[in-house]
Amino acid sequence: MSRPSTKRSAGSRKWPGGPEPVLSLARIRSLLLNVGIVVVVFLAASAFQSRNMLSADGEAAPALQGMTLEGEPYDLAQQGERPALVYFFAPWCRICGASADNLVRLRRWRDVNELEIVAVALDWQSAAEVREYVERHGLNVKVVLAGADVARDWQIQAYPSYYVLDDRHRVLRRDIGYSTQLGLWLRAWTV
Repeated sequence: MSRPSTKRSAGSRKWPGGPEPVLSLARIRSLLLNVGIVVVVFLAASAFQSRNMLSADGEAAPALQGMTLEGEPYDLAQQGERPALVYFFAPWCRICGASADNLVRLRRWRDVNELEIVAVALDWQSAAEVREYVERHGLNVKVVLAGADVARDWQIQAYPSYYVLDDRHRVLRRDIGYSTQLGLWLRAWTV
């Protein structure tokens, strides 16, 4: 009668109580390290992109005045003492179009009396071009038509760009590029 071999192959480990777990401590450590590296790279890239924007240290935001898409005058300073999300976009920008739905959802989540959300059109050729963009993306926020002076004052160099302002319209947060629904919510929820 022959006995089964009790030899283990090289590299195999005997785990108390049974086979090796699917997520061993080494695998969990490796996964956490990789996630940490991705987060650090993302944060570094984000900081690099936004390095030329207005400082997010609580300084007063520049004036924001212009005509709305409906032809009415708009002045951010006249919108009352409430926080604001100022979203700068260009109607030809595909990333702006991809993030527009997230802005629409944020408006649904946050009451008009709690948070001023204004989309500022820059680098546009005609109001009709901006209107078509707004209709295509179903933007449900005020849209202000602005020009190079506003882009310069707000230090806008890429689209989309976001600023989150407190209730005294001081800059608290800033960002460039696509923002997820969760990202917009988190930026705006903490003010």
